Amino acid sequence: MTVAARPNGELAPLSPTRRAMKVFFRTPSGVAGLILVLIVVAAAVFAPALAPYDPVQYAPIDRMQGPSLRHLLGTDLYGRDLLSRVIFGSRISLSVSLLSVTFALLVGGLLGALAGYYLRWVDTLIMRVTDILLAFPAILLAIALLAFLGGGFWNLTLAIAVAYIAPFTRVVRAAVLRTRDTMYVEASTALGASDPRLLWRHVLPNSTGPVLVEVTLRLAYAILGEAALSFLGLGTQPPAPAWGQMIADGRPFLETNPWISIAPGLAIMVTVLGFNLLGDALRDALDPRLNR
Repeated sequence: MTVAARPNGELAPLSPTRRAMKVFFRTPSGVAGLILVLIVVAAAVFAPALAPYDPVQYAPIDRMQGPSLRHLLGTDLYGRDLLSRVIFGSRISLSVSLLSVTFALLVGGLLGALAGYYLRWVDTLIMRVTDILLAFPAILLAIALLAFLGGGFWNLTLAIAVAYIAPFTRVVRAAVLRTRDTMYVEASTALGASDPRLLWRHVLPNSTGPVLVEVTLRLAYAILGEAALSFLGLGTQPPAPAWGQMIADGRPFLETNPWISIAPGLAIMVTVLGFNLLGDALRDALDPRLNR
């Protein structure tokens, strides 16, 4: 057990939260992932101040220029500055991923909590629907929904959210199953606590570890999904600077002007890498079997 020194010199055990934070910040990969994520978030928040040019302003005289002091990442076929478009593209990718994962967590978390707590026919019904959704690859399900709904920011967000409801349902159900039969839940039940109070005050707060890890990993998957759907023309429509659309715009010029696709591709890679490293470090820090 991890301990900390008290003012009188005695040793006291660290709380689970402090222990997890201590393990996390001792993990170099986790700190590196956190730094990468913070850099991308800062770029999205302060995009108007960081971008040197208007990301949607056409400049035909500057089209297809290579990286230079004037345009650090070069320009695309319409003369738009790639650095500015990559910076503003972080807003679209992070917004879609955050909104879709939040929606999937709320819906999937509610369904998973009900399935794991009540079991019986509630569990059977919810999990069979979840199995049907999991039978489809997430990207294929999102494409089918967008083919029906049409492209655009909000339809893209909804499609990715629906694709990730089933994984969250399974994760939350498993976490609730581990805590529903613990002694403190049984004690609260004996004292007359209602089911909603038990779920909200006792079961769900003690199930946040695996859910938090799943959130960070799903954020990475959502960014990849948004980029893939935008690449196919099903995401945010031009001239919005979506990373996937930028890669698609540069595909015809890979042999002559590869920087058009390389710049947004690197942005996707760095962002996904940051969330993956963060998720792995959180998993190690929150699992008592690994950080003992």
